[in-house]
Amino acid sequence: MNIWIDSANTADILVYLAYEEESFPHKLGEAHKRSGSVAWLYGRSEEEPDVLAVGMGKRSGLTLEKIRRAAGSAARKAQQEGRSSASLVRMPSSDKDAAGENSTIAAADWLQAWTEGWLLGLYRFQAYREFTRVDAAVDFMLQLKEWPELTNVELGAVLEIARIRADGAMLARDRVNESPDTLNPDKFTEWMAEYFDRADLPVKVHVYKEQELADLQMNGLRAVGAGSKHSPALVEIRYEGNPELPMLALVGKGVTFDMGGMNVKTASDISDARMDMGGAAAVIGAMDILLRKRANVNVTALIPVVDNVPDAEAILPSSVIRYPNGLTVQVANTDGEGRLIIADALIHAANIGAAEVIDIATLTGNVGAALGLGIAGIWGDADMTRSLVEIGESNGERLWPMPLMDEYEADLRSNYADLRNVGTSSFAGAITAALFIRRFVAESMKWIHIDMAGTVQYKQDVGYSEVGATGYGARLLADYAMKQAALTKSI
Repeated sequence: MNIWIDSANTADILVYLAYEEESFPHKLGEAHKRSGSVAWLYGRSEEEPDVLAVGMGKRSGLTLEKIRRAAGSAARKAQQEGRSSASLVRMPSSDKDAAGENSTIAAADWLQAWTEGWLLGLYRFQAYREFTRVDAAVDFMLQLKEWPELTNVELGAVLEIARIRADGAMLARDRVNESPDTLNPDKFTEWMAEYFDRADLPVKVHVYKEQELADLQMNGLRAVGAGSKHSPALVEIRYEGNPELPMLALVGKGVTFDMGGMNVKTASDISDARMDMGGAAAVIGAMDILLRKRANVNVTALIPVVDNVPDAEAILPSSVIRYPNGLTVQVANTDGEGRLIIADALIHAANIGAAEVIDIATLTGNVGAALGLGIAGIWGDADMTRSLVEIGESNGERLWPMPLMDEYEADLRSNYADLRNVGTSSFAGAITAALFIRRFVAESMKWIHIDMAGTVQYKQDVGYSEVGATGYGARLLADYAMKQAALTKSI
């Protein structure tokens, strides 16, 4: 898909924004001005262009996320009708106010949000489609004269940033949507090593497997992966855009298929088990954004990769895992595998000198029951939490602070080890999982845990997300890394 500035070509359709209780150049009912509405106004002749009216709601309630969602809905609607190009018309009486001096949203931010939403809205996972493949792309056109706040160079920079961010999120979507026979631990680690092999940037990739895992006592990974024919691994991606800054470690759970191990999952369709590497995909997308922007950061991605499947060699319930920090863990349920491999990565993060660490995982169904599919749970350091929540409110990858209830740790007590990997109670599963993970965080590190199990996918098209993987977390983590680097540099 192309983005054109001042193109000599005529757009297939014109996109107008409609605000509630405001005038519109065409006859349009108030219902079609509500946020989320998209309506066609077809030309009455060959010479008169078709118009796509995009409802924005009340101007006073406009946010960047509403702009992204509106753009995604508009792009999808144009794609569904086979349109080849669309021109965004910025009307002086309304759009100027929306992105100009009468709004808290700057023109650059407004346009970046719209472009991100447009690009993400056109996303389709079509690796395995043949007869049902949709090849239609809808080019996006702008007129420089309609954006007096921005020079041509500034406008181009905004569009490029939006494309990089959208590409990072779509890279995460592709990984999560991928088939498990193509994205098993062996192929996933090979893909990462090849994808992040960048001679032009200070990035290094190391894949810990087999003997190296044993030497480092990454016994969580080795135990969880024992039942698979594919070897478990820890992928370390170091990007030293500014090695003088404190290291931020991003830990992403990479269970490429979660059958539950010996506590096997049973259902008519468990194909969503391939999406249990959504945390890994979020970290990959974030690293892609940071590298392509050549961000001035010091970030290391740590991605534990494994299959959790039953087999004669698989770890048995009641087995005990010993970790190099001295803790022993009773595996009360082999379907509580994510926290076992995150523990390995957190210990490794401390060993390589991380000052801050964020782990992100599709960890518990409990968090979705509590928060739904539109917002993830976050636990840990108060300052980091505030910063991440603020970022999420702006970029649409929202978070809700959750408590670390110390008294709930009683549910993790084992009769014959230091900890159980799952609680004895059926309540507060997401909280007890966070409490378990906290036991593997070194005192030298600030720590955040994000449970994104509810936000990893949508079951129907929503805004700029189609059915399937959302790409949640890629922009969130990249934005945090860049914000922290900027704050540290200014001190």
